Amino acid sequence: MTDPKHGTSPMVVEETAGKKAYCQCGLSEKLPYCDGAHSREGTDIAPIVVEVDAPGKKAVCQCHRSENLPWCDGTHSRTS
Repeated sequence: MTDPKHGTSPMVVEETAGKKAYCQCGLSEKLPYCDGAHSREGTDIAPIVVEVDAPGKKAVCQCHRSENLPWCDGTHSRTS
């Protein structure tokens, strides 16, 4: 099993409304979106799928430790 890769800061994206699958393994080539890398690499880590209600800027967590996943809550600045 491949371990997840964790980023050190969120990815801020201008998001559109609709269903989104955000990568949690950190191996996607289309971050912050899932491209199926978790399956190809055998991570046993699934993406987080959410319905984005309104377009706008979103800070997508890349440390994968937020208590509000997939959104950043600043945890990356409090952990090593």
